[in-house]
Amino acid sequence: MKNRKIKVLLVLVVMGIMMLSGCKKQVGTPEDNPVQEEDTEETDEEEAEEEGYKFGFSGINMENPYFITLENAIRESVTSSGNTLITEDPEGDAQKQASQITEMIEAGIDAIFLSPVNWEEITPSLQELQEADVRIINVDTQVKEMDYVDAYVGSDNEAAGRMCGEALIEKCPDGGKVLILECPTQNSINERITGFEEAISKAEVGFEIVARENTDGKFEKSVEVAQNILKEHTDVTAIMCGNDQIAVGAQTAVNLLGMDDVIIYGVDGSPDIKKELEKSDTQIAGTAAQSPINMGKKAVEVGLAILNGEEYEKENYVEIIDMITKDNVEMYGADGWQ
Repeated sequence: MKNRKIKVLLVLVVMGIMMLSGCKKQVGTPEDNPVQEEDTEETDEEEAEEEGYKFGFSGINMENPYFITLENAIRESVTSSGNTLITEDPEGDAQKQASQITEMIEAGIDAIFLSPVNWEEITPSLQELQEADVRIINVDTQVKEMDYVDAYVGSDNEAAGRMCGEALIEKCPDGGKVLILECPTQNSINERITGFEEAISKAEVGFEIVARENTDGKFEKSVEVAQNILKEHTDVTAIMCGNDQIAVGAQTAVNLLGMDDVIIYGVDGSPDIKKELEKSDTQIAGTAAQSPINMGKKAVEVGLAILNGEEYEKENYVEIIDMITKDNVEMYGADGWQ
């Protein structure tokens, strides 16, 4: 009888074990852990949100202090809003800029802040960006085919040029001969020269433009071409430069030739030029000051609005700060950008 009870108990234990085994799910199957899968999906979504948007930046030349400051302002605004920025330096080479844009597309950028090396040759890259559904924020200097861009952020460059022309008329009421140093591949400089010529055309006593030379926007070439023209035209009164980097080159040329009476105008309001304006014996007469810092902040504001599907203005003009001369440079200081 006792043995029979033991056998019955053993049978019940075995049956219980079999029942429990039959209820257990197989480890490693999709059915095994549905809750954990949901947690993984939620984690992936959270990580994507934390990563934010990926922006690209392509300036004209990152040796130019202006574009260094513009990129820094953009980077600070992009990263502080939880997003990332990829920066490439085309070094003033339009073909290199095109290749770098392709690389940024392949890296998965959502939008690009773009200052074209060549406002016409950039068109195939604009088409490539559009086909890849990358939003384009054109910054500082415009592309020629504006229909491709989502928004433009820059200064009123014609107004900057007019400021320089009006300052020249005031400083030289008897007129004189003018050398223009430009860069036809950059539309911002084209517009500044247009504004300058418009202003001096209204002078009571005329100004004669003896030459206009392409500098490619580079310091070294600015020195070279300015020297060549000034050797031919030793009676030049003033030099109008498309930006402050060109103006520094023009000043170098004037110093090398010992032409202390020539006066020079530029556009940007760079610290280098403002430091010159603090001196008593400089040829720099003034600079129409813009703010790459404000421009960078505005560009990011517009870029985020575009990607978030919010309202934004297609054309955004950052106000020209002022015509900085010896008379007011102290108010702006020379240690940094305005």
